Amino acid sequence: AFLDGRAAITWPAPGNDFFQDVLPVRDAGGNLTGFGLLPFPPLPAIFLLPVVAIFGLATDQRAVSVVLGAIAVGLCWWAMGRLPVGRPVRLAVTIFFGFGTVTWYAAGLGTTWFFAHVVAFIPALLAVGIALGGERSLDEDAAAETDAAAEPADLEEQLEPLAAVLGRAIRGALGEVRAGIRNPGALIDRRQFAAGLLFGLACTARLTIVFGAPFFMFVGSGGSLARRAVSAGLGAIIPVGLLLGYNVATTGQLFHPGYAYLYVLEANGYAALGYNPAWSLEDLRYLSQNLQIMLLSTPAILPDQVPAGLGGGRLLCTDPGAVRGLFDPNCPIALPRDIGMSLLLTSPAYLLALPALRRMRRSRLVAGSTLAVLAIAFVNLMHFSQGWVQFGYRFSNDFVVFALPLVALGMARRGGVGLLAAWLVGLSVAINFWGMTWGNLLGW
Repeated sequence: AFLDGRAAITWPAPGNDFFQDVLPVRDAGGNLTGFGLLPFPPLPAIFLLPVVAIFGLATDQRAVSVVLGAIAVGLCWWAMGRLPVGRPVRLAVTIFFGFGTVTWYAAGLGTTWFFAHVVAFIPALLAVGIALGGERSLDEDAAAETDAAAEPADLEEQLEPLAAVLGRAIRGALGEVRAGIRNPGALIDRRQFAAGLLFGLACTARLTIVFGAPFFMFVGSGGSLARRAVSAGLGAIIPVGLLLGYNVATTGQLFHPGYAYLYVLEANGYAALGYNPAWSLEDLRYLSQNLQIMLLSTPAILPDQVPAGLGGGRLLCTDPGAVRGLFDPNCPIALPRDIGMSLLLTSPAYLLALPALRRMRRSRLVAGSTLAVLAIAFVNLMHFSQGWVQFGYRFSNDFVVFALPLVALGMARRGGVGLLAAWLVGLSVAINFWGMTWGNLLGW
């Protein structure tokens, strides 16, 4: 559609009449016009423009997704090289990102929803790497992490609530901003501006990444919270502002109405998934059930029939002498659940981040990364859908780039790639290989 000079796709039309995430364009009389709008941000389509210009509708989006996924893995290696960790840790974290998280599934599948995640990785990893490259405190973090006998923080610092630490930092930043009004140039750092610009660009592929903004307030060049925040914020507001302008130009509204339209359809059409039409698109009441998917959902073990959520009802292992197989679709040992599975079950190496969290009050990098992960996860957990149909928990792709530094620092704090780290990363890769294989077998 972009190549034809319009925002609306031809819909429904032969070959795309099965599309469901489409807002129909109607005329003044309420009649269908033969066009539809997609509610998703436009960056994935922009990435596809040069390929579609060459191959047209024959473009293999899955192949493009795999190539972009490979580029993202390379960018992960580059970004982790800005951290105070050794090459073995850097390699282990890169392998974990590429093959031990649902990044692998998203890049390998490449359909609309997953492709958006893969596209977002590119600018997001660039933004994180630039911010890490300008972070002056990393040498201090390296000394603290590598010195096993490092002096602990005094008791007063240990017991000071994180809210008090943040409050003091914010008050200082506001004072600096007030002083900077008289000299605006003093608040702008070019490197941090570039990091913010790329961060904002990632948001035009996946909206919820915008809640990772705390990372760029705490991490990066500029020398103070105020300079980092203002510089990154001014960079981010350019692509985000363009996205809002695109929404107004194509729908007449600041926020795309397609999401609300689709929520009504799905909430009424998929009641078995726990959607409630009386609730909002983003609703606190969805937190409990979505948190269960994110942390507690398990595969179907020794199933006698395909679970309802998997298209259900078909009997399995009907032959009394049947032997269950790891990848036997007629008699499986276990089947992944398409509503989602526990993040800690599918990517257990995330647990390696825990040792890093002990430095929450003393490391801006740890504080910024943690706040970014929690903010993005919280907003996603309020969303009515958690990414169905999927392997694992695909919304973790929104915060993985901010979680990776925590995994790397936690691994380094334990002395590098030891037996536990190698085992957890290897287990993560094996589980995601299992999920990738089943995703293809089940036609997801």
